[in-house]
Amino acid sequence: MGENVVGRYYYPASAAAMDGVELGRAAAGSKLVDDDGRPKRNGTMWTASSHIITAVIGSGVLSLGWAIAQLGWVAGPAVMVLFSLVTYYTSALLADCYRSGDQTSGKRNYTYMDAVNANLSGFKVKICGFLQYANIVGVAIGYTIAASISMMAIGRANCFHKKGHANPCNVSSVPYMAIFGVAEVLFSQIPDFDQISWLSMLAAVMSFTYSVIGLSLGIVQVVANGGFKGSLTGISIGVVTPMDKVWRSLQAFGDIAFAYSYSLILIEIQDTIRAPPPSEATVMKRATVVSVAVTTVFYMLCGSMGYAAFGDDAPGNLLTGFGFYEPFWLLDIANAAIVVHLVGAYQVFCQPLFAFVEKWAAQRWPESPYITREVEVRLSPSRRYKLSLFRSTWRTAFVVATTVVSMLLPFFNDVVGFLGALGFWPLTVYFPVEMYVVQKKVPRWSTQWVCLQMLSVGCLVISIAAAAGSIAGIMSDLKVYRPF
Repeated sequence: MGENVVGRYYYPASAAAMDGVELGRAAAGSKLVDDDGRPKRNGTMWTASSHIITAVIGSGVLSLGWAIAQLGWVAGPAVMVLFSLVTYYTSALLADCYRSGDQTSGKRNYTYMDAVNANLSGFKVKICGFLQYANIVGVAIGYTIAASISMMAIGRANCFHKKGHANPCNVSSVPYMAIFGVAEVLFSQIPDFDQISWLSMLAAVMSFTYSVIGLSLGIVQVVANGGFKGSLTGISIGVVTPMDKVWRSLQAFGDIAFAYSYSLILIEIQDTIRAPPPSEATVMKRATVVSVAVTTVFYMLCGSMGYAAFGDDAPGNLLTGFGFYEPFWLLDIANAAIVVHLVGAYQVFCQPLFAFVEKWAAQRWPESPYITREVEVRLSPSRRYKLSLFRSTWRTAFVVATTVVSMLLPFFNDVVGFLGALGFWPLTVYFPVEMYVVQKKVPRWSTQWVCLQMLSVGCLVISIAAAAGSIAGIMSDLKVYRPF
């Protein structure tokens, strides 16, 4: 492998890549490598769960009060439960596609695209790759917007406390997006998924912190109101026009879909789990059960309490929409926790894209020192960091680009809804269903095949409708927005 250090991090060297299983057999018995010749994976159900929770309990939880306000007490929680069940089921199908053939000794698929490539045609691989990485770029933009809004909210909460609630306390989001971008440039230099477990666990703790604070403030507000607000059908015609009611309801579907979105990085998370027994698929399914159950409980509580506290006036972001003003210091803590969480979530989502580009570049220009060479930097007597010039420049350019786009389109709810709609059907439903059918050789027109296709078509309709609602919201925002 010589100086091809990038290869060591992300993929077997070219000769080994042609037959990773043979390399694994040659290394059998080693305590330092797995069956594919890569360094030992040490992930467990708990680390996988923390990655999922970091990815899932993100900024999306803060828009759920608004989403339920559009749908009402009946449809809102029902849609949330529906999305959780679909996400769990299709995640289980996807987990079975990590290895081709036998679940304990079959060839590993290291990424979502590898799994699609092993089971479906080349054209579908290209479509999947485009959708997956486009969605990751979108998530990076959405998280930058959300983080800046939370940082702005800290300043505004302090301003309201000092100057009164009538003061507009206007703050620009641009400096805060720049600050978040600088933080992400630094953390993006962490080479790969295996080395961000600590950041992921910290982010998971932060997500619980601000979710609990939002839930607690909602409960306090309900008590102060003397009961629950809201109605069975959501925001009333008259408060909004019939057409706005339709668009808002569709956008709410997109917000809820985004809140459960993590399938696009599931295979990459599964590739961190230690080798069987039990199989990686078994461990991943357990992690999915734990994660989806925990997030659904949090979502139901936070979304329902947000709606119960404010009814039709539920803000688009529970902790930054200033339904709550006091105690201001608790809002500051919650919003700071959101920012820390989003720093980690950004990295969890973007690592697959970083790895893909660096792998492609190393294969395209294997002799280029700029691409493959790494310089060892001593951080302390016992810690060393391997600096890659290509990794540093390309990841920095990516963060800068997503930050600039975020400055141009700071529409939190609409962007969240559109991202959820864009990624939900193809990445969470269609490709897992199609791969499972091929992997398990499900007979065409059998009862199982028909049910799977019906699930896929139903989710396609929901995605199209949610995308339409979010685009309508973005177009409405653009009429009055001035960039920067």
